Amino acid sequence: MAESFNVVVIGSGPGGYAAAIRCAQRGASVAVVEKDCIGGTCLNRGCIPSKTLLASAHTLLLIKNAAMMGIDVNAATANWPKVQARKDAVVGGFRKGLTGLIKSHKVEIIQGRAVVTAPNQIKIETDAAPIQIQAGKIILATGSQPSQIPTVPFDGQTVISSKEALGLQQIPGSMVIIGGGVIGCEMACVYAAMGTKVTIVEALSRLIPMEDQWVGRLIEREFKKLGINSLTSQKVTSVDSTGTAAKVSLESGQTIDAEKVLVSVGRRAIVDEETIQALNLQMNGPAIAVNKKLETNAPGVYAIGDAVGTTYLAHGAFAEAEVAAVNATGGDENIADYSLIPRAVYTFPEIASVGKGEEKCIDQGLDVSVGRSFFKANGRSVSHNETIGEIRVVRDNSTNKIIGVTMVGSMVTEMIGTARTLIGSTEKITEISFPHPTVSEVLKEAVEDAFGLSLHNPPKA
Repeated sequence: MAESFNVVVIGSGPGGYAAAIRCAQRGASVAVVEKDCIGGTCLNRGCIPSKTLLASAHTLLLIKNAAMMGIDVNAATANWPKVQARKDAVVGGFRKGLTGLIKSHKVEIIQGRAVVTAPNQIKIETDAAPIQIQAGKIILATGSQPSQIPTVPFDGQTVISSKEALGLQQIPGSMVIIGGGVIGCEMACVYAAMGTKVTIVEALSRLIPMEDQWVGRLIEREFKKLGINSLTSQKVTSVDSTGTAAKVSLESGQTIDAEKVLVSVGRRAIVDEETIQALNLQMNGPAIAVNKKLETNAPGVYAIGDAVGTTYLAHGAFAEAEVAAVNATGGDENIADYSLIPRAVYTFPEIASVGKGEEKCIDQGLDVSVGRSFFKANGRSVSHNETIGEIRVVRDNSTNKIIGVTMVGSMVTEMIGTARTLIGSTEKITEISFPHPTVSEVLKEAVEDAFGLSLHNPPKA
């Protein structure tokens, strides 16, 4: 007889393992099925390895600029094999720790490819014989993969995805990055810091196009200082990778030679075709359609994370995992407003935002005031020679509430959680004491400025 569980989670990325643990904490018997590595894309081929490489790149840039801080350093060069070895060690350590954590909650880990054959039946293809298990409820957390451009297919050697970009054995002399979104810009920072001649080609009018225009302009300006050439409003028509260097042809007629071509044009949900057919799943394009309870149209089957194509963020998957896990174990919860899930980009400088940006407010005809504050006027930022960037806070004048915060600057990804608590607030931030000198004071100044109360900005005209 097939082994039976109250809940089976398919996929062990941030959404999958969080859902499995939460279900177990709520008293369910749980199994998680993983066809690859525990931790999914985020831990193994995304968030953690990319941030580890970015940390090495940031350290290298700090050392190269040490003279500005009065510290003389003879030379600073990247030992790329050691950089890669450290990244692998960080990923391996977290994977081992996460595996132990899941097991400590009495969640059974089953290695193999899961196919849902009926709302409560799962076939798992393993290295040995296939096994069958039964599930009271199923949570699909099958993740995503890099999107391809039909005219520029991946070959894994010259034309690569983010997966290969994270594990290159040598620093390339040159790289063209197709796509100026989050992943493309982060990888541009890594390789430009290491000495690669980087060109970003973005079809839209600015880098990081999901944010306000001022963000893209600022990032493009700072990227130029890193040696990154940004070609916006440009499209790649083809890539010829038959020679020693790839030839990247643009719609404008321009051709760029590069050792590596990184295609970074977003990610696409992965959903097993057999599962879709067996459950007759309703889809939104490649992603699974769900309601606010994260239920699919198949009774007892939930879906979360990149598989539903909502945020493509690890912390977005965490939020969905909480809701799906509670509902799969007898609760009744709805997913919160997605605009309140913070967005973070770990470029040099960093970008972070939550709520509505200025442009969206204008498009919606909202009457808003925008508070601004600059890192160059902040004591701690100047002391650390990290003065690039600003914070903008949007206030809805009709309700007097804060409805959006956008930040560009050093370590702003660490402040966006605090900024999230301000959304919907009319908090008298003047009554909150921020330690001085801290970078967080830039956030306070921007909020005060949105209400016309800033002590360190000149009066508004």
